[in-house]
Amino acid sequence: MLKVSVIGLGKLGAPMAAVYASKGFDVIGVDKNPAFVDAINHGRAPVEEDRLQDFIDQSKGRLSATLDTAEAVKNTDITFVIVPTPSGPDGSFTNKYVLESLKEIGAGIKGKEGYHLVVITSTVMPGSTDGEIRQTLEKYAGRPVGETLGLCYSPEFIALGTVIRDMLNPDFFLIGESDKKAGDLLVSIYSQACDNQPRMERMNFVNAELTKISVNTFVTTKISYANMLSDLCDYLPGADVDVVTQAIGCDSRIGHKYLKGAVAYGGPCFPRDNVAFSRLAEIIGANADLAVATDTINRHQKDRVLAIIDQLDYQPKTIGILGLSYKPGTSVIEESQGVGLAASLKKQGFNVVVFDPMAMAPAKAVLGEHARYAASAAECVSESDAIVIMTAWPEFAELTASLFDEKPAGFAVIDCWRILKPETLPAKTASIHLGRGVLAQLATAKERHVAAS
Repeated sequence: MLKVSVIGLGKLGAPMAAVYASKGFDVIGVDKNPAFVDAINHGRAPVEEDRLQDFIDQSKGRLSATLDTAEAVKNTDITFVIVPTPSGPDGSFTNKYVLESLKEIGAGIKGKEGYHLVVITSTVMPGSTDGEIRQTLEKYAGRPVGETLGLCYSPEFIALGTVIRDMLNPDFFLIGESDKKAGDLLVSIYSQACDNQPRMERMNFVNAELTKISVNTFVTTKISYANMLSDLCDYLPGADVDVVTQAIGCDSRIGHKYLKGAVAYGGPCFPRDNVAFSRLAEIIGANADLAVATDTINRHQKDRVLAIIDQLDYQPKTIGILGLSYKPGTSVIEESQGVGLAASLKKQGFNVVVFDPMAMAPAKAVLGEHARYAASAAECVSESDAIVIMTAWPEFAELTASLFDEKPAGFAVIDCWRILKPETLPAKTASIHLGRGVLAQLATAKERHVAAS
């Protein structure tokens, strides 16, 4: 069985290392953070991710970690590089951490005999792998990519909260390969590591790099299209975005995945990949107007919610926000719409009280004293003059009518995901669903408030 090293033990690298170890590979993880290394060596998950601890428990004796990249490479046959590639000021991905890792990886390869495969799993800009990445690896390994050194670009298509599930059951593997030998070896590794039998899409480096950001950019376009439909439905009496998207998703050319009108997409990948795609087009002189429009529509979604709050008949002083993570099942708040809304409301002079099942600590680190932090969804409702559901956590769908009994008539619940059924709320409560004729719903809320005044 081949031995594997994984450079980077963050939210993607740690699950990857655990999955490979659970499948029988001897795995050495590498990270600059001593706490991550210590956690792995003591059998603990270094990051929060569903099922990660279970897979670490299944990997005892085959999974270890170190701070020494070169030593890990010397003692393994294949190295996966899964370090950050942060966006630069212009929106392009930067390869600083990848190149730093490759210097140490090269040093480890230089001191060993035999074949070694390096796989770049981090997302990079098209032109990187066959450019500065290859050049850096060859320089520090002291040998060219070819007979004894393989190089592949093979990013993951996974989502936080379901990383392990996605790694075990991928739709396909994307493999940009330096040559057939490198690609064949990676196919062999992947075939042993996953539970299904996915397609292996093999190609050159630049096609693989473009494929990676194209997938995410296409998905963001689909999300923004659904949100554009939702916006239209707000102005059309009787229109319901869920009815429309359910129907058009039946067309096999379209499909239902990610076709949900709600709030803007967020997280560590979608927003930046879309911007990077646009930047790539600008650099090479191509046209990417669709990607630009997708980003414009996405940025408009928070303004839709702010406009609804501004149009409420009564003047709420305190707005409650339910949901701060960028999606359910994770504590990640990168590009979080809930956090962004809280900041905007505070700037407009509102008091803000927030709650999230998992993301309170990271949100507090960002919002600080600009918000109050409720201990539960019920407390958030209790302390608010209006509520906005920004993340579709399943527990928010369980809010009961009794929570709103003491609220005045016309109290607004702005449900961006339409997870609350209006009939579960008191008749006096205004249930405002984005994408379902918001203008008419605001008028109804006003009538209830006036009638009770």
